Amino acid sequence: MAEIKVPFFKPSFSDEEKKAVCEVIDSLWLTTGKVTHEFECEFAEYVGSKHALAVNSNTSGMILAMEACGVGPGKAVITTPYTFVSTAASAVHLGGDVFFADIERDSYSIDPEKIEEILKKDTSHKIVAIVPVHIAGNLCNMKKINEMAKKYSTAENKIYVIEDAAHSFPSPTKDGFAGTLGDIGVFSFYATKTMTTGEGGMITTNDDSLAKRMSQMRLHGMNRDAWDRYTNPKASWEYDIIAPGFKSNLPDVLSAIGRVQLKKAKSFDEKRKKIAARYSQAFKDLDYVILPPDGEGNAWHLYLLHLDTSKLDCDRNLFAQELQALGVGISMHFIAIFNFTYWREKYPDFRAENFPNADEHSKNTITIPLFPDMSEEQADFVIEAVKKVGEKHHVR
Repeated sequence: MAEIKVPFFKPSFSDEEKKAVCEVIDSLWLTTGKVTHEFECEFAEYVGSKHALAVNSNTSGMILAMEACGVGPGKAVITTPYTFVSTAASAVHLGGDVFFADIERDSYSIDPEKIEEILKKDTSHKIVAIVPVHIAGNLCNMKKINEMAKKYSTAENKIYVIEDAAHSFPSPTKDGFAGTLGDIGVFSFYATKTMTTGEGGMITTNDDSLAKRMSQMRLHGMNRDAWDRYTNPKASWEYDIIAPGFKSNLPDVLSAIGRVQLKKAKSFDEKRKKIAARYSQAFKDLDYVILPPDGEGNAWHLYLLHLDTSKLDCDRNLFAQELQALGVGISMHFIAIFNFTYWREKYPDFRAENFPNADEHSKNTITIPLFPDMSEEQADFVIEAVKKVGEKHHVR
């Protein structure tokens, strides 16, 4: 096994995060409380959202968002096959169904035209939400997606837009931040994300009724949170359960990390963009590399190295193995969902041939290292490794 000289990702921590965690431990209040509330307020202000709800994962956030929008038995969402499985699985956990729309040929984003093809066929008004995923931090065409949702909504059946913004923080646009461009946005603070709490996420919305429902369902369907019940001397110990909710809250220990990381988000963003620009400059003249899209608000969570294998005498997998052998940590974003046994068995027509763009991207993309504390020397090591493998297999 070759020694990895440049890791795929390293979180950026300092003594500030350690101090924040120790302060929570010393307070003796470890679960969701004052620190989490402050984190929510600070995050909401950062992205310009009326409400922000901290959760223990993006997946939990997606389940809460979909449930609030009416996903359940007899209802469905539209999303992309080019994402991590949790996006689609969230609907299934609620008893709902999933319709998949292929991605655009020249990007990793869900294709609004394919969304409309599905909506046109939905004469029974089964679909209640569209779930675009901002892959790698590059934003989907939210204007067209919102237009589709509005066009096909009825008085009896509103179609919501839930942004899976797991990759897209911070992503400012002229219309607002990613996560505030639809009805609900759901972010991820997983260990490899643009800011991290180890595990965790955040839901944003400007809709009071959606926020209330998600807040209640976040903690067992309880009408009051534990912080209020245990710390307010005037509060009663009594509470009510208004629905069979979930256990999705984020504890103060992790929120403490999040508050510090949030303050660093802009500097993290600037550092990632410098590395991404260095990559693109180095790769722009290589005919076997298709540069990743770079639209407005791109957070550059990932650098997706799309290979044009017609210019190579090897496939993506061998290219990736040889990068690893040279000491480069890599990953794959994503194995398209139709490649997985469960989803093929659940939906007989869910096959690669019906999603040619997602299939092509999934077969030919490698994710190369990109993280805030990455040095220019590390970036140049990755660049030289890509060129070395590419030149070895280049077909002229």
